[in-house]
Amino acid sequence: MDDLAEALRQDAERIDCNVSPELDARIRASLESVARPSPERRSRPGAQAIFWWASGLTGAALSVALILVLNRPGADVEGPESVPFDFVAAELPARTWRVEPAALTSALEQEYASLKSDLEEAEGLVRKELEKLF
Repeated sequence: MDDLAEALRQDAERIDCNVSPELDARIRASLESVARPSPERRSRPGAQAIFWWASGLTGAALSVALILVLNRPGADVEGPESVPFDFVAAELPARTWRVEPAALTSALEQEYASLKSDLEEAEGLVRKELEKLF
């Protein structure tokens, strides 16, 4: 990570950027034209709590009203007719699946073989170095 940070610092030092006076004036004018929010425009701290309570009570009242309307006496709602499981299973056609190996596995197999040979070569080099040390 230190190499990457150092490379980024070097790249940043090589960047040479000049801003024309016209562009600088336009940027300053744009920044100065933005007004800071005045204190009277800011919302009162209690306003958020009142809004929270009002929305919560409205939601609770609507939920209770919906429950009362749907569960009023005399409103018998018939449920859907139950369908026997055997009937549903009988209508499904039997499906035979043909499974074929993927056509693009040869590239993966070649990559695996090359990685395996690289590992074996690295293992051999490490063994030689360890034999030299011990």
